[in-house]
Amino acid sequence: MYAIRIHAPGGTEALVYEDVPVPTPGVGEVRVKVVAAGVNFIDVYQRMGLYPVPLPFTLGQEAAGIVDTVGPEVTGFDPGDPVAYAFQPGAYAEYAIVPAAKLVRVPPTIDLSIAAAVMLQGLTAHYLTHSTFPLAAQHTALVHAAAGGVGLLLIQMAKLSGARVLGTVSTEEKAALARDAGADEVILYTQEDFTAAVRRLTDGRGVDVVYDSVGQTTFSGSLDCLCPRGYMVLFGQSSGPVAPFNLQELNSRGSLFITRPSLGHYVATRDELEGRVSDIVRWIEAGTLTVHIDRTLPLHAVAEAHQALESRATVGKVLLMP
Repeated sequence: MYAIRIHAPGGTEALVYEDVPVPTPGVGEVRVKVVAAGVNFIDVYQRMGLYPVPLPFTLGQEAAGIVDTVGPEVTGFDPGDPVAYAFQPGAYAEYAIVPAAKLVRVPPTIDLSIAAAVMLQGLTAHYLTHSTFPLAAQHTALVHAAAGGVGLLLIQMAKLSGARVLGTVSTEEKAALARDAGADEVILYTQEDFTAAVRRLTDGRGVDVVYDSVGQTTFSGSLDCLCPRGYMVLFGQSSGPVAPFNLQELNSRGSLFITRPSLGHYVATRDELEGRVSDIVRWIEAGTLTVHIDRTLPLHAVAEAHQALESRATVGKVLLMP
């Protein structure tokens, strides 16, 4: 089978399309024939070495496909079942080995491409809006990269919670997508300072929470957007890691809170995973959650997928199709 592997950290030249043996599932594992694999910034971070991984390494943290073979002691899944998963490496391949505990069944009402597109980013948007900072009608949230894969889902889930949502984007095209997703106000950070805009749009109060996946270039301004005792939720670093930070600044800026969450800690149990997936499936089936796919590319075009993500040229999800 073919897979995308990295043998050393680097740019897109580090992405190697190579023939590797078809893996055999072990105890409690399932072999999935991958139909669509999601492309995420964690893949970029691993490729670059920002998140070190044992090498050689097959990239990809989420996919949807068909159960091909089940290993010993697996119950609840059979060959031919449509499934999806997230937060398990090895998705950039024709076949992937996945612990059965991380698999969820995809209902016939949902296309496998949609399932692949919504797993990691949908689960992320869910835990951010429902657990890290549980939004309610009295809250105002700021969402950076509002037209990205997580951003569009995050806006919709925030609106389902009744919150007011402000979003930042770079272009008018992306602004239109953010508004279509339900954003109450959209700020073009290429045309105005987003911190000043947030203060203007909140009558000087600031927002209750900032959901920031950008990191280095937005971090300080994001803190200045918060109301007293507001929450800074830093869940990514697409512009680079945040510089060392003096925690005393949280005091001087209004007794702020800051957290750096990760999906793995929010789907730590089977019940938690199934609960979040159940909400997402219900919303998609009801038409209250729309999953936007920016583009689909063949597996061997992985470099193009990473370049598009890194250049922030995408609006929605990028998928690789083995």
